[in-house]
Amino acid sequence: MILPVTVYGHPVLRKVADEIDEDYEGLEKLIDNMWDTMYHTDGIGLAAPQIGKSIRLIVIDATPMAEDFPELEGFKRVLINPIILESGDDQCNESEGCLSLPGIREEVKRPTSIKIEYENENFELVEEELDGFAARVVQHEYDHVEGVLFVDHLSSLKKRLLKSKLTAIAKGKVDVSYRIKTA
Repeated sequence: MILPVTVYGHPVLRKVADEIDEDYEGLEKLIDNMWDTMYHTDGIGLAAPQIGKSIRLIVIDATPMAEDFPELEGFKRVLINPIILESGDDQCNESEGCLSLPGIREEVKRPTSIKIEYENENFELVEEELDGFAARVVQHEYDHVEGVLFVDHLSSLKKRLLKSKLTAIAKGKVDVSYRIKTA
């Protein structure tokens, strides 16, 4: 089932999400719905807060970007209760967008490598070292379960320049091909 995407201005996007365990009711169906929603919106990642659930759950399928970023070939993951253990020293700027911030794309500086620990959909513990765009995608989605949006990484001047766009999003005044949920 395709769910509405929670957009900027909704308080759930600013909460640090709660951990879950294998007894979380309806988890398998929720994951399926998140995949459906992500694919319908042409996203490559979706965190549970983006569908109004304050839990530490992320789905990512960045495979469509593998032509430009070879490290994304077959990069499809379910991340439950993720924790970034380490971030590399090297950083780079890349353009980012977000389903919860429709119509906004900005350059964001992030570490080029990370080490992350999470549980997969079978609640098996996974530790992974990621580089390049794979690291960026995971960091972007990880921010969502920490109550952070990519615009929070921008300078105060950039944020002021985006204020009217952000206000419009919060009021639902955006033209998107998917259902949204405002505050």
